[in-house]
Amino acid sequence: MSGLPDSAVATQPTPPRADGAAAVSGGTGTPAPDDRGGTAARRRRRTGGGPLARFAALVLPPIALFVVLVLLVELIVVSAGIPPFVLASPSAILDQLVQYAPQVLAATLATGLNALIGLVIGAVIGVLLAIAASSLRSVDGMLAPIVAAVAVVPIVALAPVLYTMFGSTSEVARIIIASIAAFVPIFLNTLRGLRQVRPVHRDLMRAYAASSGQQTRFVTIPSALPHFFTGLRIASSLAVISALVAEYFGGPRAGLGSAITTAAASSAYARAWAFVIGAIVLGLVFFALTTLIERIASRHR
Repeated sequence: MSGLPDSAVATQPTPPRADGAAAVSGGTGTPAPDDRGGTAARRRRRTGGGPLARFAALVLPPIALFVVLVLLVELIVVSAGIPPFVLASPSAILDQLVQYAPQVLAATLATGLNALIGLVIGAVIGVLLAIAASSLRSVDGMLAPIVAAVAVVPIVALAPVLYTMFGSTSEVARIIIASIAAFVPIFLNTLRGLRQVRPVHRDLMRAYAASSGQQTRFVTIPSALPHFFTGLRIASSLAVISALVAEYFGGPRAGLGSAITTAAASSAYARAWAFVIGAIVLGLVFFALTTLIERIASRHR
């Protein structure tokens, strides 16, 4: 129709693309060699650069904000002459933190160990009961009011009772309190995740003649894992807070709560704030570890 031989039509050069992309060689759709560098550069721009650049973009802004806030508080405390029992200056807190670093570290490890044991116990019990509640409606009906009651138990009322039961020199009471605090969010979130599986997915697995174990592995667990890790992140912070608050009401004097109350009672307010910083770091470590575990588990799903 065009009046040109077939060979001429087949060898017509491919016109350049209007969006500025590289020319295609031979009309086969293979990118020209000089375009590979530009494609890689565009991909790096879309992903925000390399790992080091992404890490700096994630970490540096909060660190810069923290430094600015610390300097601002130091300026306000010094210029306004605020007494230490109202607000200790960051420089005084840092001095006490350096001076009492071994004591802060020992107290942080003692509280962290109780919180870790409580978190593990609460997670195991919470997951097992969530599986039972999702499988049997009768178990769900029995557990619902119990979990609701456990969720509202105040630590200030429970700690003295447990110290009386297990002795004032035992750490069992603090571990139990941390376990109870961790149990509730893990149980509720895991149960919700186990119920997220759609019936059509189960029917599809049955149509493929999948066993119950395969259904659990390929459908139930992947659906429940994100909810479980959400509960675990919440529980990690609650376990640290509960273990620390339980130390205010007796028991061994090795934890952060006992150290804070002792320093505050001695009017060493900067030292008390140094132990508070130890508690903050402990909570951040727990949160970071649970987040890391979640990423590792999600990568291998």
